[in-house]
Formats: sequence, structure tokens, C-alpha cells
Amino acid sequence: MEMPKANQMIIDAKPSIVAGLAQLLPKDAVLHYLNDTRPYECDALAAYACQPLAVVLPRTTEQVAAVLRFCHAHAIPVVPRGAGTSLAGGSLPTADSVVLSVARMVDVLETDYPNRFIRVQTGRTNVSVTAAVEDEGFFYAPDPSSQLACAIAGNIAMNSGGAHCLKYGVTTNNLLGVTLVQMDGTIIQIGGAYMDSGGLDLLGLICGSEGQLGIVTEATLRILPKPEGARPVLIGFDANEVAGACVSDIIKAGILPVAIEFMDRPCIVATEDFAKAGYPDCEALLIVEVEGSDNEIDLQLALIKEIAMRHNPVAFRESKSAEESQKIWLGRKSAFGAMGNIADYMCLDGTIPVSALPLVLRRIGELSQHYGLGVANVFHAGDGNMHPLILYNANKPGDLELCEAFGNDILRLCVEVGGCLTGEHGVGVEKRDLMTVQFAPADLEAQLNVKDVFDPKWLLNAAKVFPLDVSASRRATSV
Repeated sequence: MEMPKANQMIIDAKPSIVAGLAQLLPKDAVLHYLNDTRPYECDALAAYACQPLAVVLPRTTEQVAAVLRFCHAHAIPVVPRGAGTSLAGGSLPTADSVVLSVARMVDVLETDYPNRFIRVQTGRTNVSVTAAVEDEGFFYAPDPSSQLACAIAGNIAMNSGGAHCLKYGVTTNNLLGVTLVQMDGTIIQIGGAYMDSGGLDLLGLICGSEGQLGIVTEATLRILPKPEGARPVLIGFDANEVAGACVSDIIKAGILPVAIEFMDRPCIVATEDFAKAGYPDCEALLIVEVEGSDNEIDLQLALIKEIAMRHNPVAFRESKSAEESQKIWLGRKSAFGAMGNIADYMCLDGTIPVSALPLVLRRIGELSQHYGLGVANVFHAGDGNMHPLILYNANKPGDLELCEAFGNDILRLCVEVGGCLTGEHGVGVEKRDLMTVQFAPADLEAQLNVKDVFDPKWLLNAAKVFPLDVSASRRATSV
């Protein structure tokens, strides 16, 4: 993985740049000593790291605008950062960049229950949005696994989903409006407290743009009434492919669970050792959750059980209480931490048609044998959002490169069967060089043209998303 060569003139000008930033923000909001900036040298893709020139921690939209105006005037690259939970290197800095973190922008600005929306600063964590409205019987639907830590800013940048996205959609389906600060410091409002607006769908453009077009400082989010009830079932199978076929049959039957989650044996074993959730001894398991009244839940689960039984499950466990539901979800929610407890891993998120699950799971197993690296599968099976965890030893020379090659083959496979490179983690630097696998040159040029409009100097997160040779001529304008 390569990054552009840092601009030495900017690095040499660090004292004056830091002094200029310090005039715009409170004293404690500009970090520039190595020990202070070290936590910002990487995100959750920790295989790659680089110390930034400086880090700024504004508290208001106006402070963000002031910083961007300053950096724009001095041609200083800016890397936006939420909570740093990105798994694709989306907030990886360069040595000549200023990291702009929204971590201190955590206020709830407006809550409107009759119209079902909440407006927040985007440094607020995902789970705290629901916490702000749950006493009134509402919740915020997107629930990525990192929801305890991840920020709304990052959720918007990567269009995050979560276990319940099958029914409620991902971030773009729950985002009503944003306050966006462009690289030149211009503040614009896009969307608002309503479901749609006329003209170009700029909101859909911003959501998932990975910090390339501007920095989202405020977000208006759709909140929903809590469902009357919810109940999960745990289904165990003796083969990954059989579990994948069961998922496909559930979807084809027209049933819409709120979630269908998949875990294979390596992940089951790791989570049992880690969380003691009481999962069955099997090759693969599904967690299927449905919502509604008691009668609706009973009807849906009866249909799901009928479909599951056609695939000869080795276990079928229906929750009978809130405690049992929590136990069923415990292992799934602990999966990533459990895997990190036994090995280094790289987590991918290619997305495939649900009908291709059996084929893709089989091919991942074959690739695992080919590369000699273990792989654990845990993912949102209902919408085909794969999360293979490739296990490797970061201290063993050559293992990282082998892991990357394995991951690239999985992502190529996802595109080959009609899917795409990313479902919710973003492209970042991880999948940047695979963009030509999914997009033709004309498609990439159209995307580059959009970036040109919003950020003509290519100063915002410019080393991400696009292959470096494709964006080279544009990035040269910022030097």
C-alpha cells in the first residue's frame, strides 16, 4: 500500500501552520507534539500508520469552517476523522496533513418527536443518538458493530449499516439533512427535516463520499418508534453452504426479518471462549430476529422454522425471554473483539447477491486453503454484506502481504458474482487499487469530476478512494 509523497515545504512550515491554527481555536484544540498526535496516526486498519502534521479538535461548525479556510488558503491537505473506527484506512493521515477530528462536537441540537427527527453534531456516537430519544419510545435504526464508539460523521462518510439494516436500511435511508463545510470554508445546508427535496440528490451524494467532498458537522437523522416486541432465533447448521442456502430461501419467501446474521465455526469457537454465549457446536449458525406484536412474531418465526427445517439444522433455539435474547446476541456483538483476542486479522466488507452466498462461502474456503491463512466469516447475511476476517501474524514477514492478496481475491469474487467492493466500511486505502475491478475508466472519470467540483484543489482526503495513478494529475494541483 502506497501513499503520496508528503510535501516537504508544508512540513517545514509546521511552526507557522500550528501558530495560524492556534489563532482560530482554543489553546487545547490544536495538537502538534508527537505524543499528542500519535493516537491519530491510524484508524482501525492499524496495519498502516503515519504521524500527521497536526490535529485540530473544533467544537462548532464555524470553527471547522475557519480551519478549512486557513488550510485552503495555504494548500494544506486535510484528513477528516470521526472516532477513528474505520476499517478501510479512511482517516489515515499523511505527514503533511492536518487531521480535523469532530470528536468534541457531541451536542444534541434539536429533537422533534411529532416529526420523528433529531439533529445532532456529528461527533456524537451512534449509540448515544438512541440513548437521547429512547425514554420517549424512539430509536435510531443503523447499528454498526462499533456503535458504542463510532461517530455519526464516520457513519455518514462510509454509509454504515449494521445488524438491523435488512429491515431499516443503512445510514442513507435514515439521513434527512446535513450541514456541510466545504474545503474553502463555505457552509451549506443539504436536505432538512423532511424525507426528500427537489433538484439534485446531493444528500445521497454526500452520504458515502468518505470525506472527499466536505466535512459534515451536523446531521438531521430519522428516528423511529420502538417496535412492540422483538424475538431472535438461533439456528445451527453442519455446513456454511447450507446456512447460506437457508438465508437465500428465507429472503425468497418474502419474509422480512429485522436481522439475519451469520457466523462460521472459527468465529463461533472464538466467541464461545471469549463471551460464553452458549452457542451450539456446529459449522455455521444464523441469528434471525423478527419484530412486531406477539402474534406477528409467532407467525414469522413459524415460517422461518419451516424453511430452516428443510435444511436439517443441528440446532434451533427460539428465545423465550429478554435474557435469552441478550444471550443469543452476545456472541455476535462480541465477535470482532473475540477474533482479535486470538490473532491479527483484516476485516473485509464486500457485498454480494444473497443467492450467491453458498458459492461465495465455498470459494472463500478454497482461497483460505490456497493462501494458507485462516478465515472466519461473520456478516449481515440478510443483505449479503460479507465480513470475512482473514487471520494472519503481523509480526511474521510476508504475512500482511499474503493477507492483502487473499483479501483482494475475495473482493474480486464479490464483484464477479454481481456484488460490489464495499457495503459499509468504505473504500479508503484498503480497496483503493481495486476500484478498476468494479468501475470502467469512464465511471471513475465521472466520480473524479464530482470531486473536482467540491474540492478543486484536491485537499480533502485526496489519497483515498481512487487509485493513485488515476488521481495523480488532480492531486498535483494541490502541490
